[in-house]
Amino acid sequence: MDFEEVRKYVENEKSKSGLKSKSMPEDFLDLTTMQGLRIQKIERGRILCSIIVPQRLTGEKGELHAGAAAALVDLIGTTVVFTTGVPTGVSVEINISYTGTAYVGDEVEIECKILRLGKAIAVIGVELRNCNNGELIAIGRHTKYIQNIRSKI
Repeated sequence: MDFEEVRKYVENEKSKSGLKSKSMPEDFLDLTTMQGLRIQKIERGRILCSIIVPQRLTGEKGELHAGAAAALVDLIGTTVVFTTGVPTGVSVEINISYTGTAYVGDEVEIECKILRLGKAIAVIGVELRNCNNGELIAIGRHTKYIQNIRSKI
């Protein structure tokens, strides 16, 4: 997989990327949630990126909304599978523990790693951390069905 294609997908350069999410209307959550994400590091099975929390992803008190954090776990968790060159399918499970918060204007670092890549399932770990104070915001585990086409040879 071309890491540049994955970067374009995450950083919202969809028209230049050949990657598409088949699980929702094109660009619906992607544009809302992923706008402003920037890649710090990308490698096979790992993405490190960050976002400055915008108003659109917050609740009434200006804190990162739990649903927005869940969407980031889902979208970045799906995207990290692209770095392996294996086509991804539906989510089987998403589990998130919320341990802190971030507010409008705070920088949030998102580290996403493939914990296990099997024949039919990928297990992904995602951590969201507030860069302003180092606080862990959320820990997610995302399990994806994959359409593994690796040869047995």
